[in-house]
Amino acid sequence: MRILITGAAGFIGFHLSTKLLDQSCQIIGIDNLNDYYDTDLKISRLDLLEKYEKFIFHKVDLKDKVKVDNIFEKYRPTHVINLAAQAGVRYSIENPYAYVDSNLIGFMNILEACRNYPVEHLLYASSSSVYGGNKIAPFSTNHNVDHPVSLYAATKKSNELMAHTYSHLYGIPTTGLRFFTVYGPYGRPNMAYFTFTKNILSGKPIKVFNHGKMERDFTYIDDIIEGIVRLINRIPVANKDWDEIKDSISTSFAPYKIYNIGNNNPVPLMSFINALEKALGKKAEKIYMDMQPGDVLRTYADISDLERDINFRPWTSIEDGLQKFVDWYREYYKV
Repeated sequence: MRILITGAAGFIGFHLSTKLLDQSCQIIGIDNLNDYYDTDLKISRLDLLEKYEKFIFHKVDLKDKVKVDNIFEKYRPTHVINLAAQAGVRYSIENPYAYVDSNLIGFMNILEACRNYPVEHLLYASSSSVYGGNKIAPFSTNHNVDHPVSLYAATKKSNELMAHTYSHLYGIPTTGLRFFTVYGPYGRPNMAYFTFTKNILSGKPIKVFNHGKMERDFTYIDDIIEGIVRLINRIPVANKDWDEIKDSISTSFAPYKIYNIGNNNPVPLMSFINALEKALGKKAEKIYMDMQPGDVLRTYADISDLERDINFRPWTSIEDGLQKFVDWYREYYKV
């Protein structure tokens, strides 16, 4: 397999590339190395990947169609895993056009490249954010997701619709991956657990939104990666008899499938903070604040499809995952 991974210097892209390189896969990694967060961390990830003989890297922005096409023409990947995206719910309120460029135009260029340079399977990152204002839990891939509460979520829902169209029109097998609050070593510094850790260790207060009355289905990075790797060869097949009344809406008459990858265990925010305090051996000073625009009260993944199709469910507890993150953080930042 020659696997093209977009966002290879990102959090999930780095860990996935490492796992596949350890399995002797050929990886073509692309990333634009933007400054949405600390580029030094991206460079550190990249430095580790470039030690592998089978890793090739190109600095490319997905909105540059010519460069994307050139990569596909040169390497002819057999599989594509699109993880490059402008992330973040709150940032999408302040910088909406960044999401149009990366998540819509960029993904369109990937779809067109997969059409013009056929691949065996396109997997792409979606998000639990697509569930928006849904109340029924756990969130199922068979639930309607037409009520996003952030532009970020809307672009991820758009990716799923765009992928379905290309699966139908051109027979490209596509699998969408709805990730649930991924955390772990080499994670994004702007995520809550990362900033909490930084502030607690430096004696600064942490902001606790909605006065701590929130729940998240925190999913450790190793579990996310294991799910992706198992799905690479789980190629969707069209169901010509598909019927929206009796069949799951996560499947189709096209070679298309959507999965949740989450821990299937929502953790109250205050329990999460308590576990982090224990891992750090230090209490946090807390500032309780109101709910932020674009946030949701709860995420909770129904992973029955994942269990049925690839016999997998995440296994890492929040206590174990946070301890592994804290151990990495202390070593990486020398604190």
